[in-house]
Amino acid sequence: MSLLANIEGYESQRTEKALNMLLIDRMNEFRELANTMNIPMTWAGWESSILKFCLDFDKAFEILSSKMGRYDYDKTSHASIHKCMTLMRQLARGKKTVTEFTHLQNIAYTLAQEFKVIYRRIE
Repeated sequence: MSLLANIEGYESQRTEKALNMLLIDRMNEFRELANTMNIPMTWAGWESSILKFCLDFDKAFEILSSKMGRYDYDKTSHASIHKCMTLMRQLARGKKTVTEFTHLQNIAYTLAQEFKVIYRRIE
């Protein structure tokens, strides 16, 4: 069972096709995130792991940037925010400047957005 089957809300065949299309243009960004997160590129499915990270990061960003009030968060939102902080910590590890960290955040966010666009266009 591939890691792509575990991505909630996405069909695994369409996800795989969209990922392969995204990799054609964005392989360097996938490699940069893999190097940052110490994911070996010799490991089968490393691209799927990076995609899952990017989608998780995107969802966490949506929650953090939402306009919910202080008391509107439920336990699911709290867990998602905690997950987001963990994801950001994973990206920030070993970085010397905020610029390096922001660059990686932008890569993760952009890959997630581009994946969603490609996924929607696939029938």
